[in-house]
Amino acid sequence: MKTIFVQFKCRPGMAYQVADELVLEVQEISEVFSTSGHYDLIAKFYLADDQDIGRFVTERLQVLEGVADTFTLVAFKAFT
Repeated sequence: MKTIFVQFKCRPGMAYQVADELVLEVQEISEVFSTSGHYDLIAKFYLADDQDIGRFVTERLQVLEGVADTFTLVAFKAFT
């Protein structure tokens, strides 16, 4: 399993709609939060080891209505 975090810049007034769409339509999502700063949302996803991160982000996330830009981070290790 691979863990990625994706930050979303949304079109004005669309952040809540994008968050709802992520939760309802993207089964790989774990959590989504609203944020302040350059991006409106950050979401955590778990992908299968053989799943292509680039294709997942460009074909499943960037095409959602209201998404203006994304920034992807790959996580290597979780500390507890």
